Amino acid sequence: MDKTAFNPEYIKAASPLFFSIVGKTGSVDEMRGVLTRLCFPIETAPAGETAHLSTDTLTRIRGCALVLRNMLKKNSDELTGCSVAQAIWDINHEIPRPDLKPAFYAELYHILIGLTPREHEPRKDFNKIPAPPSKLDSGRSAAIEKSNRLDVLWEEVDKWINRYESGLNDDAIIRRNKRRDRILDVLGASSEDWQDWHWHIRNIIRDVDELDKLVMLTDEEKEAVSEARRAGLPFGITPYYLSLMDDEETGRDMAVRAQVLPPLDYVRKISAVEERSTLDFMGEKDTSPFDLITRRYPAILILKPFNTCPQICVYCQRNWEIDNAMAKGAFAGMERINAAIKWISEHPSIHEVLVTGGDPLAMGDSTIMEILEKVAAIPTIERIRIGTRVLVTMPMRVTARLADMLGQFRIPGRREICVVTHVQHPYEITPDVITAVDRLRRHGISVYNQFVYTFFSSRRFEATALRRLLRLAGIDPYYTFNTKGKEETSAYRAPIARLIQELEEEARFLPGLARTDEAVFNLPRLGKCCLRSREHRSLLSIKADGSRIYEFYPWEKNISPDNQTYLYTDVPILGYLERLEKKGENVSDYDTIWYYF
Repeated sequence: MDKTAFNPEYIKAASPLFFSIVGKTGSVDEMRGVLTRLCFPIETAPAGETAHLSTDTLTRIRGCALVLRNMLKKNSDELTGCSVAQAIWDINHEIPRPDLKPAFYAELYHILIGLTPREHEPRKDFNKIPAPPSKLDSGRSAAIEKSNRLDVLWEEVDKWINRYESGLNDDAIIRRNKRRDRILDVLGASSEDWQDWHWHIRNIIRDVDELDKLVMLTDEEKEAVSEARRAGLPFGITPYYLSLMDDEETGRDMAVRAQVLPPLDYVRKISAVEERSTLDFMGEKDTSPFDLITRRYPAILILKPFNTCPQICVYCQRNWEIDNAMAKGAFAGMERINAAIKWISEHPSIHEVLVTGGDPLAMGDSTIMEILEKVAAIPTIERIRIGTRVLVTMPMRVTARLADMLGQFRIPGRREICVVTHVQHPYEITPDVITAVDRLRRHGISVYNQFVYTFFSSRRFEATALRRLLRLAGIDPYYTFNTKGKEETSAYRAPIARLIQELEEEARFLPGLARTDEAVFNLPRLGKCCLRSREHRSLLSIKADGSRIYEFYPWEKNISPDNQTYLYTDVPILGYLERLEKKGENVSDYDTIWYYF
């Protein structure tokens, strides 16, 4: 992909009619009016005038017209501090704009060529469904023809899904067993120790020298971990999770490594922060009405009794308040926990409690039991949700005893107890995970997954492969989260357009029960905003570096008159595609990404 092609001359040559119209206007404001009047009939053209266009083409044209019209508004300039209208004017009048980067020109190029039908539409190599015959029969013969075409289509989908190895593949199991044995040998432990979750906690890997003995590391990974430890950043990996990493550079374990091995860019940005509390991206301090509690919605709240985990995810939402893996003092203490539970009991509007942290299942059985008994004793509580990643990081923690204990809080028709976990990739799903999930489900405990749509899990059909395997593992896909816009975790972010493209072009091939997750963006202080529908956001502008700027509306926009919107600056699509290309992807397979707004 040649990004140097995206420049002013290329843009003007691609859409001469558009710029001839711009050239006939006398000012930026006159140009806004002329182009707006041009866009509106394109958006609203009657069916008779568009009957010759395919649905894909018509949708693209209308989407580009709507987006351009929105970007031309003065209000968009005022809200975002940047002006697409001014950039168009300057490009047409050959006014030097060194601030405009190729990623900006790439966005403008695709909007302008998207406004008109083209001889060659963006191709989708994964969608090789044969064209229907020129004259279809009706009835059974037509149904058979369509069925045959669907068989061919799924063959292509299957090829994509099978690119991503799962932890249940025979070869993966063999590799992981060898890794396990090596780790046990280095640590001087036995197979019995491996099945003891306390042993894993006692042997959390915390420094680069120990890590280097147990797994192959690149020079950059070594440097990043070393700098992170010198800076006192939270870090830790369980021996079990370390066994999921490969001893050779194949890319299979890319998502696994990305969970726990911090990029150098992340380490240096975090190290430069003087006050860790400034990293509270979600503004939890502003949504905490009482100690240990976070509340953004009427009927549910978060209770945080334990402020650490057996291992630390790099892009953790609460990296600003976690000191280290299984840090001393992470347990809030029963006095504070009892006070928080009492506060909950005084608010009968609360019907569901999410016990999270940190990872509450890293606490001992008796402590968990004591806390859950007190929460369950509140008459209005009808659901207790436990947020945990031990199913993935240390699945042997879900013992038969723990599953039985949790199951005791389930009263059909009266109270539900469920577990919400975070599986990020098919390569994380192993026989040990299957055993842990099965133990919970046999006690009537539902298990749900929250998937974070990061760069490292965003290739074509990668998330689809995860959803398909989750269901077979007994885990219901629940949420797909847009990666939070934290500056320090920019290496993990994928454009919103890619997430929506995945939903529209990949996830929909799965049967409905395998794609039950809702795509959301968890907005700072405001809560979750659904991404499936454009009614929850507006694309206002494009920054000079090619970043799209969205305005998101809060979940209660039609309920409460007193609410705020949230401006979000996304990562540039062109930069994202360049990163994919470096990972070996054919970026032409992603061509339609530009038209998901």
